[in-house]
Amino acid sequence: MTLTRSSFLAEGLLLFCMPDTNNEQALPVLTKSAFREDFRWGVSTAAYQIEGAHEAEGKGLSIWDVFSSRKGKIKQRHHGNQACDFFNRYPDDLQLMQSMAIPNFRFSLSWSRLLPQGTGLVNRHGVAYYDRLIDHCLELGITPWPTLYHWDLPQALEQKGGWTNRDIVGWFEEYAALAVKLYGDRVKNWMVLNEPMVFTGAGYFLGVHAPGRRGFGPFIPAVHHATLCQAAGGRVIKDFRPEAEVGTTFSCSHIEPLHQRERDIRAARRVDALLNRLFLEPALGLGYPLDELRFMRRLEKYMLPGDEERMAFDFDFIGVQNYTREVVKYAFWTPFLQANLVPARKRGVPYTLMNWEVYPESIYHILHQFNRYKGIRKLIVTENGAAFPDELKDGQVHDPERLCYLKRYLQQVQRAKQEGVKVQGYFVWSFVDNFEWAEGYDPRFGLVHVDFETQQRTIKSSGHWYRDFLQG
Repeated sequence: MTLTRSSFLAEGLLLFCMPDTNNEQALPVLTKSAFREDFRWGVSTAAYQIEGAHEAEGKGLSIWDVFSSRKGKIKQRHHGNQACDFFNRYPDDLQLMQSMAIPNFRFSLSWSRLLPQGTGLVNRHGVAYYDRLIDHCLELGITPWPTLYHWDLPQALEQKGGWTNRDIVGWFEEYAALAVKLYGDRVKNWMVLNEPMVFTGAGYFLGVHAPGRRGFGPFIPAVHHATLCQAAGGRVIKDFRPEAEVGTTFSCSHIEPLHQRERDIRAARRVDALLNRLFLEPALGLGYPLDELRFMRRLEKYMLPGDEERMAFDFDFIGVQNYTREVVKYAFWTPFLQANLVPARKRGVPYTLMNWEVYPESIYHILHQFNRYKGIRKLIVTENGAAFPDELKDGQVHDPERLCYLKRYLQQVQRAKQEGVKVQGYFVWSFVDNFEWAEGYDPRFGLVHVDFETQQRTIKSSGHWYRDFLQG
């Protein structure tokens, strides 16, 4: 990844911010009032990406602590040992959040901060930390939205097989029960898993994320056990707090064929089944989409009697995490899937520092696609945002690309809502620049710029715009 494409991005900005005479004239003017008073506005973060304090006060090692310490795994050998130092700086960061008129804060609990070995002995210092964090949110009028699992599995459990070991269902139930018993009196909104397709695919098939395992051998059981935990976590929360609002989140991209040829269309359907349907449909009681993904029939080896029912749970909301679309072509040389993604840069379209196409209509199409499922009660956009080459100059960060991106995507959310889609919330990824997994600290997604040497925070132009938008 390089920043030399900034000139291209500047030119692209002009293209994707200019009205399209075919589409833009039909879009509504973006206004907060169009979303109604009960619409949830917020920002999102994740524990390993912002907290730091990776061994402080009794915390156990997570798979990301170990993975990021290995040479060649993270760009420029970055790691999350300190990250944004949110563990120590949360009072100031929450005060900053309040000053930006942000009413809802999504963060994740670190499993290994609460249970250093994944099960058994509870770390009272970790318990106290999240007590302080949640209480301070409430004192400032900010509603906490914790996610139980955002990729940082305790290393002690990975040594027992991690997500490939069916015992993880019991381990996860123990952890979920602890969390809801500790904080359920103050937390009303919960998310179970963050993007299971990503943490199983990147971590247990491609090996580019923690724990770095590769191949179908670990991937297939990890998929099934994550599916079981997804539903089990929801049941545990409801058992202790029936009144809680419980959801789970999915990475999802609008999929289109490169050409309107039958081979490309079928390839696009297979990619859609893998990326968008594999974990969602079992939760809805529809089972795995194996008709489109015949190579995934290996899952049946790991299914026990009653698993079809165990995979399903009636979530109060589904978290939609959309950034882009993917364009797909048939590729006979690609094993199993016989499909390839066509990169944005090869298609001559604007893209971000993550090489993701800037395509605002993607979130509109995904919201409609998910809305068509009868079992979904409501949708919340729990992540949406973009990484661009931000620079701090004279104490300010001007990020017109991100500001434009957010406006355009929100306009599409508003369009979907006005057409009857059950979307009831929108959270920007992310509140602050953070450790962006295998990409290290180079991609900056935040509304707030972080100088990782001094930990100085600076609200970007996009952050000022979001504040003004939220204030009406």
